[in-house]
Amino acid sequence: MTFVIAAPCVDVLDKACLDECPIDCIHEGDRMLYIHPGECIDCGACEQVCPVEAIFYEDDLPAEFREYTAVNAAFFKEPNPAGVPGPAPAFEGDRRG
Repeated sequence: MTFVIAAPCVDVLDKACLDECPIDCIHEGDRMLYIHPGECIDCGACEQVCPVEAIFYEDDLPAEFREYTAVNAAFFKEPNPAGVPGPAPAFEGDRRG
């Protein structure tokens, strides 16, 4: 299991979690931050400092954010249509409008 960053982070990018992560497994995308599922050590430090409560333990994701497990993992697949690590500029999980 891992922690997951969900919709409340979209277009916020507070970055407090970046400073708190002891292993630097949180990465910045164009519109939100992402947790690398293979690097996260489940310490929960990021969850505690997130001002918009966008970080959840995978098993505790609210139903409306379940797709963000795949969104976070997809960010780290190579290459995307642009040929670089990370999601395409728009992704299905972004429903804010």
